[in-house]
Amino acid sequence: MTDTERITDRVRTASRPSDLRITDMKLCKVDLPPWGSWLVKLETNQGICGYGEMRDGCSPTYLRMLKSRLVGENPCEVDRLFRKIRQFGGQSRQAGGVCAAELALWDLCGKAYGVPVYQLIGGRFRDKVRLYADTHIESGRATGILMEPEEVGRVLRGFMDEGYTVLKILSVELIMAQPGNTCGPLDYLQDVRRAEAEVRRVALSGTTAEVSAANARLYDYNNVPHPFTNLHVTEQGLDMLDEYIGRVRKVIGEEVPLAIDHFGHFPLIDMIKIARRLEKYHLAWLEDMLPWQLTDQYRLLKASTTAPLATGEDMYLAETFEPLLAASALDLVHPDLLTSGGILETKRLGDLAAKHGASMALHMCESPVAALAGAHMATATENFFCMEHDSFDSPWWEDLIIGPVKPMVENGFARVTDAPGLGIEALNEDLIREHGPCKEKDVWLSTEEWNGEKSLDRLWS
Repeated sequence: MTDTERITDRVRTASRPSDLRITDMKLCKVDLPPWGSWLVKLETNQGICGYGEMRDGCSPTYLRMLKSRLVGENPCEVDRLFRKIRQFGGQSRQAGGVCAAELALWDLCGKAYGVPVYQLIGGRFRDKVRLYADTHIESGRATGILMEPEEVGRVLRGFMDEGYTVLKILSVELIMAQPGNTCGPLDYLQDVRRAEAEVRRVALSGTTAEVSAANARLYDYNNVPHPFTNLHVTEQGLDMLDEYIGRVRKVIGEEVPLAIDHFGHFPLIDMIKIARRLEKYHLAWLEDMLPWQLTDQYRLLKASTTAPLATGEDMYLAETFEPLLAASALDLVHPDLLTSGGILETKRLGDLAAKHGASMALHMCESPVAALAGAHMATATENFFCMEHDSFDSPWWEDLIIGPVKPMVENGFARVTDAPGLGIEALNEDLIREHGPCKEKDVWLSTEEWNGEKSLDRLWS
């Protein structure tokens, strides 16, 4: 190759960023546990595509409705477009459309300019992204079959052997699983247990429709905020939880950080009892002990225990975290960037949390698309601690991505390359077809019916 050929070989001809325009939005779904993931592809007039993802369990309508606001726009103007569509997001899964679009915009912007997303939002604070490995204490998802604590410990020890240096267990089943652990209205307890039993039954042999219906019935009970259940934990329940965590600790040792998620919908006074019981296990954090909206209760809980507290996976926009941070009620913010506002807004949250002396862990129960987005955000965020990895029961998870970013996970860390955008050249459509509802040749669903939607979206006069 001549010198001229070497020079011209490096010239990017695929994109003129100033002339780049979004021409279409398409969606597909992949059946990742527990609720599946909707993926989005933004197409452009220059042939490059950007990929994003909606929060698990989110309705695709939240994304489809944004199409007419994005088509014709230059995707490189990410911040402006985010400000244009952010009003259509809300807390928890209601933010799914805005966040999915934001990820795809950054992916396109990076591809257009030939640089990785982390570089576009400020550059590296670290070369690799620490992951935390988590496991349910049930044998399989939603089976109701509790593992002995030593077995849970051996699963966690296996993660440690693979290089994971932070761990988490999800323990919601512990206290509610055994009669006598809770005190509350007997009719309510019986109804909840019947609903849980139905979910477990259909999880093993039911149809998709039966599983959906059973989960919908249980959802009604799980949608009752903690202060309104009037459930309380008995001494038997506290003893059981205490003993269980102690036996897990004996297997995994004292040095590795261990976080705990899901305690049940108990009021503040009971969460104080639980937190105090578990202080001696020097946990990484106790997660989502109360609804995030209850700032004063979180402040009281923080003042009542030395155990670190974290919440945030259902909170939209950095500003929503301000009351909790200003009240010194959190040790860590724990956002899901598919709810918190996407890549840049979550980095802004990290900076806000750092100002108040809190670090950041990242919730992540989705596909490699969101995981890569989280890794880019984490690479560029100073107070980042660790990001969740929850795909151990989907061995094909990483194969969804086609591109130079593989392998994504090595020795308990996520690898971020210098590939443009998120590092995704394409998605494995054969795998999506195998593990998704669409079995057609083209797995990408058209959004043509949303092309012409018009609305006066201004919020002021």
